[in-house]
Amino acid sequence: MLANQLVSTVDTDIRKYSSLYKNELINNILPFWMDHSRDEKNGGYFTCIDRTGKIYDKDKFMWLQGREVWCFANMYHHVSKNKDWLKMALHGAGFMERYGRDIDGNWYFSVTEDGRPLIQPYNIFSDCFATMAFAALDKALPNDLYKQIAVDTFENIIQRQHNWKGSYSKAYPGTRNLKNFALPMILCNLSLELEHIIGTERVNSFIPAVIHEVMDVFYQPHLGLILENVNEDGSFSDSFEGRLLNPGHAIEAMWFIMDLGNRLNDTALVEKACQIMLQTLEFGWDKKYEGIFYFLDVKGTPPQQLEWDQKLWWVHVEALVALAKGYAYTKNEKCLEWFHKIHQYTWENFKDKEYGEWFGYLNRRGEVLLDLKGGKWKGCFHIPRALYQVWKTFESI
Repeated sequence: MLANQLVSTVDTDIRKYSSLYKNELINNILPFWMDHSRDEKNGGYFTCIDRTGKIYDKDKFMWLQGREVWCFANMYHHVSKNKDWLKMALHGAGFMERYGRDIDGNWYFSVTEDGRPLIQPYNIFSDCFATMAFAALDKALPNDLYKQIAVDTFENIIQRQHNWKGSYSKAYPGTRNLKNFALPMILCNLSLELEHIIGTERVNSFIPAVIHEVMDVFYQPHLGLILENVNEDGSFSDSFEGRLLNPGHAIEAMWFIMDLGNRLNDTALVEKACQIMLQTLEFGWDKKYEGIFYFLDVKGTPPQQLEWDQKLWWVHVEALVALAKGYAYTKNEKCLEWFHKIHQYTWENFKDKEYGEWFGYLNRRGEVLLDLKGGKWKGCFHIPRALYQVWKTFESI
């Protein structure tokens, strides 16, 4: 009898979460960006938006343009054939197509409001999100041009992946050559976005290498954690960079890996990713003030990032996605316990109950540090994607 009551309570909680996250996505987050980010004069989106929705800077960052195109194209394709969402995606894509790339096809980091280049294409993540944007748009509105942009950019990423900063790298070659976790992590997800274009066979050819990089190279069994940087042979580097843990990156990667494990029917991989995610949460949780730290040093020495103890929006919403998927795939009750805990912290501290959308940056005590809704790093991506993923994951249960 008691067991049945507990199951009923869990089912009720999951249904409530699913409904809550769906409502927040459709009635708060997406309307905020629809209302405030569209540049009617020049095309594209403004992302530097203050608490009330006013634009405070008009520079445009290509990776955030791509993320917003992806978001609205994805919502149109998966949620509802809302023509306003499709128009919003096309609005950003047109600006990207006209002004986003240099003559070699590399995507600039930023441009002026009218599309003049500001910062060189040093950051391959502009290319990653351009790929995602045009691939998603092609799903929503099939078009040979969108396909070509997505494929050309993807092939460029593959060519650049082992030296993606190229001439823009500050590192002196040969002294301490480190591999960074961020690109292998995103490649987990990127090829899947292109599957309808490049085909399942090619996507499947990427998956083993990506899983190996994440789970065998960057994951360090003696620590039980995923490092942000390792030596080229996968060994530990006892340096600022080598000791760095970014809990949000590691947790986000684990829900990518769980999805891949589910695709491959590899329950052992799903279980391992779930356990790494839970271990990362235990290590990264602020036991004094709650919330997940931004950066940590795995040996407990002072990290070089002065913002190490801030609490960021994307870290917490990615944790919610990972925990929802962890519970859906494994039924591990710790996932649900952690979900309740982080849900309460996130919705209490990040959600702006007065002006809509969510804050991005809290101090260690959970107080709002910057009351912006968007900027150079925060745009229309992590929150809507997370709300959608949690909604659909719990709905499937």
